[in-house]
Amino acid sequence: MRFFAFCLLLCLFPPALIAQADDYTDHPFWRQALGGAVIGRPVAQQESVVLITDGGNLGSYSRQGRALWNYYARGRLLPFVSRSREGTSYICRTNGILIAVNRSGRELWQQNLGAPLIYPVMIGWDGRLFIFTEGKITCMTAAGFVLWSRTLENRTVLTPVMDIRGGLILVQEDGEVLSIDPFGGTVSYRYVGGISGSVPVAAASLDIEGRGPSILLLHGDRHMELVYENSAYGETLRGILDLPAAPLAAAGPRGGAERDQAAVLLRDGRVALLSLGSREILWTAQSHVSAGEFSGRAGGMGEELDFFYDERGVYVLSRSGATAFDFEGRRLWIVRLRGAAAAPSFGDDGILYSGGSDWILYAYRLEEQVMARQRLLYGEAAEGTYGMGDPGPSSWANFHFRFSETELELRFSEIRRAISAGAVGSLETEYAAWLMETAGSLSAPPRNLVRPPVHTQHRMEAARLLAYIGSRETIPFLANLFRRDPEPIVKAAAAEAIGRIGVDPEGLALRAFESAVFPFTQVDETVLTAIAAAVGALCRFSGPPLSHAGIRLLTILSADNKPPRTRRQAQIEIRSL
Repeated sequence: MRFFAFCLLLCLFPPALIAQADDYTDHPFWRQALGGAVIGRPVAQQESVVLITDGGNLGSYSRQGRALWNYYARGRLLPFVSRSREGTSYICRTNGILIAVNRSGRELWQQNLGAPLIYPVMIGWDGRLFIFTEGKITCMTAAGFVLWSRTLENRTVLTPVMDIRGGLILVQEDGEVLSIDPFGGTVSYRYVGGISGSVPVAAASLDIEGRGPSILLLHGDRHMELVYENSAYGETLRGILDLPAAPLAAAGPRGGAERDQAAVLLRDGRVALLSLGSREILWTAQSHVSAGEFSGRAGGMGEELDFFYDERGVYVLSRSGATAFDFEGRRLWIVRLRGAAAAPSFGDDGILYSGGSDWILYAYRLEEQVMARQRLLYGEAAEGTYGMGDPGPSSWANFHFRFSETELELRFSEIRRAISAGAVGSLETEYAAWLMETAGSLSAPPRNLVRPPVHTQHRMEAARLLAYIGSRETIPFLANLFRRDPEPIVKAAAAEAIGRIGVDPEGLALRAFESAVFPFTQVDETVLTAIAAAVGALCRFSGPPLSHAGIRLLTILSADNKPPRTRRQAQIEIRSL
């Protein structure tokens, strides 16, 4: 009898289905009613999730499902939201107004782009923003100051891809691939195309040992090619490495994933992991995606698909569900979704968030192991650096008269014009290096001191201008300048610049400010007042937990034993929070 029951069980539930039963789930561990239907993808980050609803609202919820805050944009929003490592959300109204909202739901700034976004804002390693409108790319600092812009003569056929150096890859319909660095420098490549001359349907950025950075392009006819940085044309892989089915999407490595590998989602729903170094397919496995889910679509899945490959494995997220695979191709889990407005979002904490037209946000706990990201005091560490913290000597470093009154005014005028015009561009590194040399000329090591030293007013102006091109990478220099320069107006300018940049991920600036507030010696009123304004700006931009330490410092600065102007400024900042 037992044998008969066992055979019946095998007939009804084949071993393959029994083996995969534990990795399937469609039961959320919490759900939260919303004030409207979700539009676009949720974005999970910093142990919370933000999402846009159709009433023009941006809402945030904790990983336990608690409503944290709600921001009303005073107009219809596009279905795009991006989030920085500090937790700042960037959204755009349908009239082209870009809005920055901090992690506490407070509006930081607005910028009129002149046209609505066509893709979500991409966020660079140092917090800079890459903004895409029809026929144009604009790069801004996290504080909303324009660094450069570029007009595109031809239509982009794929959603832009961030490359392994923190720049952009754009595939255009005229046969060009544009590799754009963080400073706007552009290199153009020609792609070969398939048998029919079609444009690529997917692209990924790799680093193949011995050949350097490269771009993998996949065509609808299964043809693939590699475009190398040092070559103007692509290398076809036809007959060397062929896909088993037509491609739908590609993902280059993130984090600890192998730099010469790429994951490919095929139109039949399978996932393939490729090794471009050894020119082989390592494995293929079936995802939740059905063969007809994206029929008729070619590239640029936008909000309907998220496909990525990082140190945890390969992940496929679409409106119909989500699937995860480990490095060996074993399926970790699968989720089926119904009525989702867009692809779900999978956080570093192992939770999948999905929202839809039923006005409900669903959360699925799928992985217990949290993604291993390096944590700084007030945010996550960046994936890389653009070198803006130590840009090296400027081209004027060896010019004998570089700090003469005439030369200083000429350089300041040039930099001011570039900042005002939003045309810093490829000179960003050069300008930053010169401004650091000028501002830090008195606080530099003795062997690097300039004789005669740069006048106080010019050091102050250099520090002030750094704020308009600065980023999280510039904060260590400015904090050091605040500590070491003996002149109060230079210290105040350094504090002002830190506040204008708005981030302090390692707490360097707060520690420098605290060291100036707590000693028994008398501190200049101008410096203390600048500290109060800078701390308030940092608290507003970065929010908690930085604001917790900042508010304590503001409370001290508002005490009766502080100068009247400082007290007033500290009280203004506290009320604004």
